[in-house]
Amino acid sequence: MHSLHSRLLLVASLVLAGFLGATGLALDKAFRVSAKAAMKERLQSHIYALLAAADEDENGRMTPPGELPEPRFSKPDSGLYAVITGHDGNPLWRSTSLTGSDIDMTEPQQPGKRRFIRLARSGVQLYALAFGAAWEDYAGTEALYTFTVAEDTRVFQSEIDSFRSTLWRWLGGMALVLLLVQAVILRWGLRPLRTVTADLQQIEKGHADRLDGQYPRELTGLTSSLNSLIEHSKAVQIRYRNSLDDLAHSLKTPLAILQSSTRDSSADADASNTLVREQVERMDEIISHQLQRAAVSGRTTLAKPVPVDKVVYRLARTLDKVYREKQVTVDLELDPSATFTGDEADLTEVLGNLLENAYKYCSHTVRVLVQTHQHAGSVEISIEDDGPGIAADQVGTVLQRGKRMDESVPGQGLGLSMAYEIVTVYGGQLAIAASPLGGTLLRVTFND
Repeated sequence: MHSLHSRLLLVASLVLAGFLGATGLALDKAFRVSAKAAMKERLQSHIYALLAAADEDENGRMTPPGELPEPRFSKPDSGLYAVITGHDGNPLWRSTSLTGSDIDMTEPQQPGKRRFIRLARSGVQLYALAFGAAWEDYAGTEALYTFTVAEDTRVFQSEIDSFRSTLWRWLGGMALVLLLVQAVILRWGLRPLRTVTADLQQIEKGHADRLDGQYPRELTGLTSSLNSLIEHSKAVQIRYRNSLDDLAHSLKTPLAILQSSTRDSSADADASNTLVREQVERMDEIISHQLQRAAVSGRTTLAKPVPVDKVVYRLARTLDKVYREKQVTVDLELDPSATFTGDEADLTEVLGNLLENAYKYCSHTVRVLVQTHQHAGSVEISIEDDGPGIAADQVGTVLQRGKRMDESVPGQGLGLSMAYEIVTVYGGQLAIAASPLGGTLLRVTFND
């Protein structure tokens, strides 16, 4: 059952079969009870007809009915039988339908009482109703009689069988129609999923760039996430391709210098070694930078939110140990609800570079402020120090790869440019301004 359509159809079929089966059983039972009650009322009406047909003799005593209201009483073995018994239980009258039969239906009853029972007599199954009556003659003497009318259960069972046959035929036909309708409804309801599959296949074949169809509201979240993943995948491919192009272009100059040095036989050995070492270090920096740049994850819809305060705490503890001799005072004001939607390694890379610069260039104090702007749906991270600061006309220069304002401090000039590239990939902003502490203020803003 790897098909969603088949699974839903199977479940719907089982539920439908259970419902119709329960409905059929309930209707069958209701009809059986109703038919039994109808038979009881029918037998009672036969008794009343016998009482009405009874006559009197010259003394006012009851005489059996001469002309019966129901023709089946006059037909032998018709399935409808009647008998009148006295107070001693001896039959006083038997219907013609009992001719040649030894069926005993004697069930004496008190006047006004009746009893509906099922009898098994002489291999025949009967439903019988016995009714007690008192007949007063002209002398005021009462005589007790029991009128008993019985009908063969075959008549009752024939009605039940006929009803069951009709009922299950109709229910079976309804089940087939409903199953066909259910199958059509499921196929129509699941058509958007097949449309999404077909559109994805078009993307795989290169005939489309994204999912642009009209999809139901329940699938818009899925299609939006898939489009984000597709765009993210394309962005990663573009970054890798651009990084490789930049890497190849950046390595041309160092390689040319190395090649030229090998051809110059008059060059001093120490100077040549120094040149080779410098160019190799430069190539190593270029390769490391391009690999880090290509590895940036970028924003994805399905990324798990990363708490910003935990990353800042972890980096601050590490840098405190690295710059222990400098005795840097760190002031942290962190909003615990602030989160970054993306790769934690990218956030660590950005904040690590910015914090390390703050520790490196500060005199004594570094302050970190993390806050969220609910109305704008953004997270703002401010890092400032009390160092020498950056002049306004040099802000654009320090964001360029390899550009450094202070050559007296160790480094390659890649930290700020790397942080700037990562923030840009995530659609954020990196601003540089003067800090109230007297140094540099670096403000990073990530939008949700």
